[in-house]
Amino acid sequence: MTMHIPEFALVLLVGPSGAGKSTFAHKHFRPTEVLSSDAFRGMVCDDETNQAASEDAFELLHLVCEKRLRLGKLTVIDATNVRGESRKPFLELARKYHAQVTAVVFDFSAEFCHARNQQRAAERPFGPHVTQRHAEDLRRSLGRLEDEGVRRVFVLKDEGQVAGATFERYRLPVNKRDERGPFDIIGDVHGCLSELLALLRALGYTLTQETAADGAAFWRVTPPEGRRLVFVGDLCDRGPDTPGVYRLVIDAVERGVAFCVLGNHEDKLLRWFNTPDKVKLTHGLAQSVEQFEKELPEQRARVREFIARLPSHLVLDGGRLVVAHAGLTADMHGRVSGKVRAFAIYGDTTGESDEFGLPVRLNWAANYRARANVVYGHTPTLTPEWVNRCICIDTGCVFGGKLTALRYPEQELVSVPAEKEYAEPKRPLAPPPQALVPGGQAAPAAPPDGHAASSLPAEGASGERSPDPDLADVIGRRTIETRFAGKVTIREENAAAALEAMSRFAADPRWLVYLPPTMSPCEASARPEFLEHPAEAFRYFRSEGADRVVCEQKHMGSRAVAVVCQDEAAAARRFGAEGESGIVYTRTGRRFFDDPATEAAFLGLLRDALTRADWWAKFGTDWVALDGELMPWSAKAQELLRRQYAATGSAATAALAEVNSLFGPGGTELAGRFAAKAEAAERFVAAYRRYCWPVNSVADLKFAPFFLLATEGQLYFDRTHEWHMRTLAELATAPQVLATPFRVVDLTDPAQEEAATRWWLDLTEAGDEGMVVKPLEPLTRGRKLFAQPALKVRGREYLRIIYGPDYLAPEHLGRLKHRAVGAKRGLAAREFGLGLEGLERFARGAALRAVHECVFAVLALESEPIDPRL
Repeated sequence: MTMHIPEFALVLLVGPSGAGKSTFAHKHFRPTEVLSSDAFRGMVCDDETNQAASEDAFELLHLVCEKRLRLGKLTVIDATNVRGESRKPFLELARKYHAQVTAVVFDFSAEFCHARNQQRAAERPFGPHVTQRHAEDLRRSLGRLEDEGVRRVFVLKDEGQVAGATFERYRLPVNKRDERGPFDIIGDVHGCLSELLALLRALGYTLTQETAADGAAFWRVTPPEGRRLVFVGDLCDRGPDTPGVYRLVIDAVERGVAFCVLGNHEDKLLRWFNTPDKVKLTHGLAQSVEQFEKELPEQRARVREFIARLPSHLVLDGGRLVVAHAGLTADMHGRVSGKVRAFAIYGDTTGESDEFGLPVRLNWAANYRARANVVYGHTPTLTPEWVNRCICIDTGCVFGGKLTALRYPEQELVSVPAEKEYAEPKRPLAPPPQALVPGGQAAPAAPPDGHAASSLPAEGASGERSPDPDLADVIGRRTIETRFAGKVTIREENAAAALEAMSRFAADPRWLVYLPPTMSPCEASARPEFLEHPAEAFRYFRSEGADRVVCEQKHMGSRAVAVVCQDEAAAARRFGAEGESGIVYTRTGRRFFDDPATEAAFLGLLRDALTRADWWAKFGTDWVALDGELMPWSAKAQELLRRQYAATGSAATAALAEVNSLFGPGGTELAGRFAAKAEAAERFVAAYRRYCWPVNSVADLKFAPFFLLATEGQLYFDRTHEWHMRTLAELATAPQVLATPFRVVDLTDPAQEEAATRWWLDLTEAGDEGMVVKPLEPLTRGRKLFAQPALKVRGREYLRIIYGPDYLAPEHLGRLKHRAVGAKRGLAAREFGLGLEGLERFARGAALRAVHECVFAVLALESEPIDPRL
């Protein structure tokens, strides 16, 4: 006997003690798949035969069974299972986790089983009454197993059948994880053949008219190389040519160029095919029936068979994509049951009807937190919108809206308008919010004329709108997938530190769209008089394959992100912030200014600069996000200066003056050493004082922007750093905005390297901090992922602030040259990837939860134990 079981199932071995269930289980299943009651007795009390431990053993067995079923793992229960009350907990777990139940019954006589037990009397010291009771319970159970919910029952009546039994596992029809795409997922068609043909052409598919065996004409679809179609169901009803749509889709599915899932309208059409007298011709079914009555019986039978084979949903691309007609919660992905089918084709409803007589639907997507993208239809909307990685692409074509496809994995929406309104919707379609198109312009709410496709960028794999961040989204160990740094893991202890900082000190999270990455220094210089030198930065980028770099003067200030809105209305529209028109915040997400009036005045200066440069019109935006340095350093680091740097400088200067006064006019070695220390202390004080000046008003502040992060619907990481420098220089019309000096260096030209080094020496010898070296292209591919976003090369005098007044003494400098920058570089790369991921999510309209996941992760990584002097 060959027993066919699905890949995910709960298998109950049913039979008296001594029937051979354990031997059978170990022969046909992996050890990890078998949960044996005897083994769990041994686990809890070291004695598998101790029946007194059965209650504890089964409590543990039920727990492990639940964990396996929750993870979608085939599970075999090796116990007698001859009584209904024993099977009940397992059947409840199977229903909870949508696992199909198979029973393998060992219908052996009590005498046979007792004789087998006697051969193992030490292990099974049972009397004949035990197996007799088991056999009686089994006989009472045999006729009711299927009524209890067991899908398949296989009965083995003798040892020959046991020896000849084999298992064949088959994939569930919903499991298409091996299909990687790319896919074009098409929303509810509802018999709109003309619009479907227009959409397929817009997607690049070739269409040819063919003649079927019954003489009927139909359209054959040929996809662009590698692509395939996925239909979300509801191909029928309300529209003008339901049979024509089915001919096209059935042919495409049979040829392997398309997939299709079951919709609620297919479900009703199938019931009409099977029992036409018992189905009401409502919700557009009357049009389909009228059209099919003109078709040959063979065509109607073909459609009926096609619908009967449709899966409730599909899991694609290794589990990263789920397509279901009405959507599907994460616990149902890849499962098959009546509840899964009902949810997939009808959605989650309250059982009530609204004022239009339509079911009241629950917003299941609002609480969705899984990693898979869910694409669905069923509930028409004028504009598709991501909610927690879920998107509805039914745009009401049959109601005069559009027919829409989602290109995956590109996450691009392509739509064509309906030729006419074929049916009047009971519930008016919701007016669309403004959608984003490349370049940051608002997409028109109404569909374009004709059949030209309108292409809108859908949000990416993490795109969503609402809800706000939830504690569960940030606590514990987490792994975040980014396009730019791969998978980034946040340890639980780092998340806890970030939660403390964020909850106590962070600005309104609606503003926190980006946290800048840390910056690594170059490797220690081989030159004896330098700890850092440009040669090491040039060497690094050359090794990463960068031909050109940009060297920017490094301003000694505080890193600041400035989000400037054109007015309060723009801030409310895009950021949900009422009564504000922007923010300036630090690398740790705190407001830069404690005083709201100071912040408003500073933002006003930046807004005036943007207006004078005509940026609102130039970039088609009403908000701008800038990354830069805000000076003076003392504006934010006052306490650090007072308690650490000034205290050190004052104490060293005063103490060394007293010490040096004790030395006579003779030039002893000891006197020389302390004189050098005094000079180093004076240089230390001069170094930090250069970056401090009184701030009596915003007019005393200076802001040096060095990167245009984002405007409405647009990021600028695809522009060179030279472009950023020249573009941001347009804002330097205001005295508070500085244009940063820079130069582009060709790393294949030693003369240009030498000139850049000389420039750096001139800057640092004049007391400036140094420079930042960046690859010309911000997203420069390196040997692994992306090259470092920037390396800082700091001057000799500035480094006194970091390493101490006398760090240049040979005994100290030699030790400092052994510093390792690998950990700092890894941290910078991960934070850069997270920052860019979060900013990209925000720019394409993602919800705060998705953006904040990345922002929070950057802050969490900042608690990594990395040498702060780097």
